[in-house]
Amino acid sequence: MESVYRIGIDLGGTKIEGISLDATGRELRRVRIASPQDDYRRTIDAIASVVRDLESDLAEEASVGVGIPGTLSRATGRVKNANSTWLNGEALAEDVEAALGRPVRLANDANCFTLSEATDGAAAGADVVFGVILGTGCGGGIAVHQRVLTGPNAVAGEWGHNPLPWPRDDEWPGRTCYCGRTGCIETFLSGPGLAHDYVARGGDRLDATEIVRRLETGRDPLAEVSLERYEDRLARALTSIIHVLDPDVIVLGGGVSNVARLYRNVPPLLRLFGGDAPRTRLVQAAHGDSSGVRGAAWLWHGSESRGSLY
Repeated sequence: MESVYRIGIDLGGTKIEGISLDATGRELRRVRIASPQDDYRRTIDAIASVVRDLESDLAEEASVGVGIPGTLSRATGRVKNANSTWLNGEALAEDVEAALGRPVRLANDANCFTLSEATDGAAAGADVVFGVILGTGCGGGIAVHQRVLTGPNAVAGEWGHNPLPWPRDDEWPGRTCYCGRTGCIETFLSGPGLAHDYVARGGDRLDATEIVRRLETGRDPLAEVSLERYEDRLARALTSIIHVLDPDVIVLGGGVSNVARLYRNVPPLLRLFGGDAPRTRLVQAAHGDSSGVRGAAWLWHGSESRGSLY
């Protein structure tokens, strides 16, 4: 019988956060510790310690889901593409299961974000949800009927490493991405991408948060122009997603998602094939920075599809 309690773990590069939820999704307790750096075995031990700490307050053993900064290879079952590089190539699911003595479910952190918002967040009740994290990177995830879609290659939703659609003359071939290609959406729409554009147009070396602050004060015309370019690029990138996936809702998270004008200015810029006005809603995440850890807990929503790779 599945537990009425769920524990979610958000395995970040600098912190490990855990949350316990009851059957209704109500948060019971939260724990946060520093992530061990460059030490895989200590990372396993740290995850297990957070789970046991959260479980000490519960009446029974909880289900456990873990959001990771990478994904599990369908071919090997091992971690790949993690920016916490000490996880790459490791059998993380198996090792966490061995440490806890029970099955766990693992998913990419962007997938957990999307699942959280599709389950009881800004897109609750929607059939198809595309989640976007506009932060240090540009992650994406897909949830269909409150279930994560990973795909046979475990890359569903990785829109950040598609090229920016319909590039302008001054956008092509674009900067080199860490993936080795040029013109990736991430190089334009991440926080560092916004900051690079601002500098390239003659601005000071500022991070995206400070650029937005200057915009909001109304004292920096260059920040206004940079945000206009950003909105146009975001609209083009999201248009390409709608053409392929046609989601009911697109949810934005990450630091740049806090820019309120995006939700007013981007929808009218979506130019869909056929000319119809888009019916897809663009919304800000309801749970903010908590969506990742909540989504990890919701990996055990429903009794079907058990196993390490969800």
